[in-house]
Amino acid sequence: MLKPTSLVQEFKSFAFKGNMIDMAVGIIIGAAFGKVISSLVGDIFMPLIAAVMPNDKGYEAWTFIINGSTIPYGKFIATLVDFLLVALAVFLVIVKIVQGTLKRTEPAAAPAAPTTRECPYCLSNIPLKAKRCPHCTSELPA
Repeated sequence: MLKPTSLVQEFKSFAFKGNMIDMAVGIIIGAAFGKVISSLVGDIFMPLIAAVMPNDKGYEAWTFIINGSTIPYGKFIATLVDFLLVALAVFLVIVKIVQGTLKRTEPAAAPAAPTTRECPYCLSNIPLKAKRCPHCTSELPA
């Protein structure tokens, strides 16, 4: 049976690992960023779009009716714009910046081993294991 103190110790070592804390910070910042984008869309973009539309009630009033059912497409458009802006920001930050940083930190590939050498007599490129030069027929040192 597990002792309560060992269970607490295991939880502490799990919860306070660097990766876990980094993930928690990322989730909190992501949630706050989502609120900022939602505010940007709901308070700035959609009212600007609604200002040029003929309806003076705002984008929330954009609806159409099919067989007596009212479909509020204005709120859907706001949510769609919200999603697209968050997706664009995530793409730019995670895909472009993080992958660019990872590429810069990768070690350079080791150069391939040479497969040819130069003949000391005629200066032609010859296979590495050749015992005679195919160009000048000289015997080559090992």
